[in-house]
Amino acid sequence: MSSMKEGKVVLKAEDLDGYLDKSDQNDLDRIQDMYRETLAHFNPVNKDAIVKSFDEIGHAMQDICAKHPNIKVYSFVTEQGAHAEASRVIAKLRDVQTDHSEFLYYSQRAYEMLFRLAYIEKNTDKTGHIIVKTPVTDPVQNYAVHKIPDIDSKIENSVMCVMLRGALLPSMIVSKEIEEYSSTGYVTPFALFKINRDDSRHENDMQYILDLSKSYFNFDELDGKDLIFADPMNATGGSLVTVVKYLMQQGVRPKSIRFFNVISALKGSLRVTRALENCSCYTLWMDPVLNAKAYIMPGLGDAGDRLNGTDTKDMPRNIIQLIADYGADIAGLYRSQLRKIEQTVLGTM
Repeated sequence: MSSMKEGKVVLKAEDLDGYLDKSDQNDLDRIQDMYRETLAHFNPVNKDAIVKSFDEIGHAMQDICAKHPNIKVYSFVTEQGAHAEASRVIAKLRDVQTDHSEFLYYSQRAYEMLFRLAYIEKNTDKTGHIIVKTPVTDPVQNYAVHKIPDIDSKIENSVMCVMLRGALLPSMIVSKEIEEYSSTGYVTPFALFKINRDDSRHENDMQYILDLSKSYFNFDELDGKDLIFADPMNATGGSLVTVVKYLMQQGVRPKSIRFFNVISALKGSLRVTRALENCSCYTLWMDPVLNAKAYIMPGLGDAGDRLNGTDTKDMPRNIIQLIADYGADIAGLYRSQLRKIEQTVLGTM
């Protein structure tokens, strides 16, 4: 049975102060200075200077992340041959010419890559098998055997924690990957958190607002579990910190926290891994800085709108309407996940 709480939880920007130490701030200031110099090459565009500057920033961020083992950046920790795939996927997601259907496709690819990074890359010591029945029946019914890593112990204690709205489809993608790699077909429970930040404010006075009356979750399902959050963007880390700190205040003690992002700002990754115990941040690509409005630069725009489309002010969609707008293809592909979400929202079994 899902739990529905009343009221709102507000975390203010000053509540996030103190998680970053002096060394972190020095690193952030250095990257900020490097990016400020890079901006000078944008107008007029100096391609050679831009390439050189981003290369230097990338190496500097890689050195910084090497000091933080709970920050896993795909393009920093995988072999060189994998970097081209990540770079191409990110380039397509950033591109203003990428339409809605392409954005969905490349988002799916991004989260499949992140799943491999988190669960597959270094977990090949135990092997499982999938035996599948094929359409070939002559001369007898045929079967095929495929080896997969045995990662049941790492995934079958997981709960998908969704920070609506842009996080809904990414969370379904990760849950689907878990289902496919589980020997038992494990489908994660879902916990839905209606949280947003007040974008009329700047980073230094930002507020993160968790609306409990529009959130659906069960404390008992979360306690002692491996909590997974999948959000396309991690700018400040404020939304994740707000949700997890609230849960902990209510007595929930996660076994672990994994945060999956397509793009994360350096500051957001540093903050969440400093603020939350046993939290690992997996990101396909790291961007260097935030602007005054706390948007990631160079970023990719509003990932939620690019995934879901935009609402009208007068008629915002609820979660059921949002899922319906994904269409039959998404509904068919993620039917197990949608069933779990429906159970969570409607309180049915």
